[in-house]
Amino acid sequence: VNKIDIDITDSTRVPLLAAEEGIVENRLKPLDWRSRAMKVIAQASLLLERLKIKQILQPPIIASVLAMVIGIIPFLKQLILTDDAPFFFVTDSCVILGGAMVPCIMLALGGNLIGGPGNSKLGLRTTVAIIIARLLLVPPVGLGIVTLADKLGFIPADDKMFRFVLLLQHTMPTSILAGAVANIRGFAEKEASAILFWVHIMAMFSMTLWITLYLNILF
Repeated sequence: VNKIDIDITDSTRVPLLAAEEGIVENRLKPLDWRSRAMKVIAQASLLLERLKIKQILQPPIIASVLAMVIGIIPFLKQLILTDDAPFFFVTDSCVILGGAMVPCIMLALGGNLIGGPGNSKLGLRTTVAIIIARLLLVPPVGLGIVTLADKLGFIPADDKMFRFVLLLQHTMPTSILAGAVANIRGFAEKEASAILFWVHIMAMFSMTLWITLYLNILF
């Protein structure tokens, strides 16, 4: 009986599966810094996938954030943006490429509109709601924000053209980059094409009214 009891007690100490042996060994062995670093990176990548950060951080957004960081930090600004900066050739190249921005944007707009307005599955009500929200509801909100910022002293005094540009950016139609991002992601390309088509058509009338209102308010 004693021998049987000893065998039973010994068998309870031995893991039944090979995976359990690995678990026991891993618990006994301390993790080195490489394993910990890989574990942290895996958890960070999993968190980014859950938060959909990769879908948000598109190239235009990354470029805008990088430009703001360079403009805010004086050291980077003197290193890249000034005329005698050692890396001014980067800025000069961007200026040269920017000269061709308008025709390239027109080509991108034509490529986005190739699907035509009739291939969208959004429906008439959804399309009209998007157009009203973008062209009729966003500009008053922008006007309120600019007016509040002016009263709080965030806008340079007596700079009416700066205020006009701030107001004008809320009046513009949907950015062409929205269609480019839809094409890059391969999602809702026809719907984005239809929205861009109708928004740009209706923006010809809405922008005239809003620009007239802004000129009467500022000048």
